[in-house]
Parts: sequence; C-alpha cells; structure tokens
Amino acid sequence: MTSLAGLVRAVPDFPSPGIVFRDITPLLADAGGFARCIDALAEPWLEQGVQAVCGIESRGFIFGAALAQKLNAGFVPLRKPGKLPPPVTSVDYQLEYGSDRLEARTDALRSGEHTLIVDDVLATGGTLLAARALVEQLGARLAGAAVVVELDALGGRLRWHGDAPLHSLLHY
Repeated sequence: MTSLAGLVRAVPDFPSPGIVFRDITPLLADAGGFARCIDALAEPWLEQGVQAVCGIESRGFIFGAALAQKLNAGFVPLRKPGKLPPPVTSVDYQLEYGSDRLEARTDALRSGEHTLIVDDVLATGGTLLAARALVEQLGARLAGAAVVVELDALGGRLRWHGDAPLHSLLHY
C-alpha cells in the first residue's frame, strides 16, 4: 500500500487551520495507482457474493462504481437530499459541525441483496453509519464497508459495530 500512500497528498491547514486534508486527486489521476486501489478494495470481497455496491456522495461514487464493475455487481448511489427523483427513503445523521441526510430510491436495493458500502474517507464515522442504516432500512443484507483512507485519530471505526467487516486501505 505504500505506492498508494505516495499518491495521497497531505494538504496542511485545509479547509481550516490545524486540519491536514488527505487529497486523493493524485491517486485518481494516476491510472496504474487507481487500478491498484480498486484491486485492493475489491480483494476482500471477491468471493463474498456482493450483489450491490452503495457509493456515498460524492467521492464514494468514484470508488464505488469502479468497485461494482470489478465485483460484477450493481451500483447504487447514496445521495444528499434533493438529488434523486421520488420515491426516496432517507436517514438523518449528525456531523461534528451539524447534521445532514443521505437518500436512496426506495427501489434501489432488493430485500436481502448482499450489499457493500464504499466511501473515500472514514473520519468520525457518522456518514458511514448513516449509509449502513439506509441500506438496512431498504431491507438489504450488509456485506460490510470499504474505505480508501481511514483517519485513525478520529475514531470512526469505534462506532462500527456488528459482524459486518470494515476494510480500510490506508491509515493516517
């Protein structure tokens, strides 16, 4: 993973002083690096019978769609409010700076469908937990979750409970 880590740029004091932003755009721009990233994201799930991959808006779409292709699964976007035509179902969640909502079409997943959640970064875990609640609300069976970057100091993994695995490629 060191070759992938070298493609994630640290940007100090962005978006505010004291924050080190992990910029994945160099990883996305490197064809070989992006391919290795998708292969590594897919590896734990190759024999798990994943039928649908849910990508969290917005960068989760990039990794989720490519991962769905690799796993021969469908792709389901989990969107911010007002981006999908009705009927939708939603989950509200708290962020460190306020609240937000994720939505999916009510027919996006079939009952019992083996589903993987994908995002670019795991920070405090609020968005990932909301995605999990939305998948479960839609009646799908959660295979687990995958993220490219996990910010260990923010403790998001500690909020992920149950038997469904959570895989991260890079840790900071």
